[in-house]
Amino acid sequence: MDLSPDTRLRRKEAALALTEHGYPTAEATLATKAVRGGGPPYQLYGRVPLYTWADTLAWAEGRLSAPRCSTSEADPAGLAARRGAARNLVTAA
Repeated sequence: MDLSPDTRLRRKEAALALTEHGYPTAEATLATKAVRGGGPPYQLYGRVPLYTWADTLAWAEGRLSAPRCSTSEADPAGLAARRGAARNLVTAA
């Protein structure tokens, strides 16, 4: 799929293009993120959500972690957040 940065894609096409470019993404993921937040920006054309390829690709690239050489190299911020969430669950019980 040859895409220019300004190419507008429907949700299904955006998911397929991301997957084709190495970012496995389901159409349902984009739909969920459109409701809950955290997804790529889109515009509505009537009732049809349209994503620009540049924004969608930038969103996917922003979800990548830093390069790692080992599975033991954890993201310190993410690890701390997960530990805090686990503590909150234990203290709430």
